[in-house]
Amino acid sequence: MAFAGGWIDQPFVSRLNPNPPGSMVVVGLQPTFRFMDRCGMGISTRKVAAALWGDELPQGDPAQLVRQLYAAENQGKPEPSGSQDMAGLIYPGINRLDYDFACEGGYFPAHVESCRDPEVAAWLETVIYMLPVNQRPPGYSPLGLQNLDPQWIDRLGRSGKECYDAILARDVARLGATMNECMLCWQTILPHTVHHPTLAVDLMSLLHYYQSHYAGAMYSGCGGGYLYIVSEEAVAGAFRVKVRI
Repeated sequence: MAFAGGWIDQPFVSRLNPNPPGSMVVVGLQPTFRFMDRCGMGISTRKVAAALWGDELPQGDPAQLVRQLYAAENQGKPEPSGSQDMAGLIYPGINRLDYDFACEGGYFPAHVESCRDPEVAAWLETVIYMLPVNQRPPGYSPLGLQNLDPQWIDRLGRSGKECYDAILARDVARLGATMNECMLCWQTILPHTVHHPTLAVDLMSLLHYYQSHYAGAMYSGCGGGYLYIVSEEAVAGAFRVKVRI
């Protein structure tokens, strides 16, 4: 799962951050069901990893495995992806990825802060619900409109740091607030992440409903996918996940 701060792993975003590093949070999962395709859950990256390594991750330095997987997935691509999906698949537990354009051009985290505390992971499993919404449709792209305001990019990167701190503190209200903040940043910086002619679902109305009724909510990726809802009470139609520690 990619939580608050997503898009800061893209160099075209991080290069404009006035206060680097900017952070985002990824959480390794133990799959308990088959995720939808094209939903922000790193499915294409998982397929590349399976072709590269088989059914299990190899032993070794996670940072180097991230680079190896990144190279395999982006070989020959004119617009390479960010590295958040690779890090989210390889690093177990809850991880804060810090991106600084001055470090390797912003392609890889300058630092990774990790938490594999079973109690923190168990808490997160009780307050995160996933609601299936949609798959990204053919022809969809989040990059058609770009309002790369450095102040908003700074806010985006700070939302990831605050998200990680909220998880370690097991603070539901703060965690929800960071997700709401991240979605506000997405909507401002890259409007097509939530508004696009190919999208049949009114993502913003759905998001606002759950943000107003629960501690917070954000989408698993651009164009929708799953809706992550932060709540201490059960959310109708949604399900929980298992954190891989």
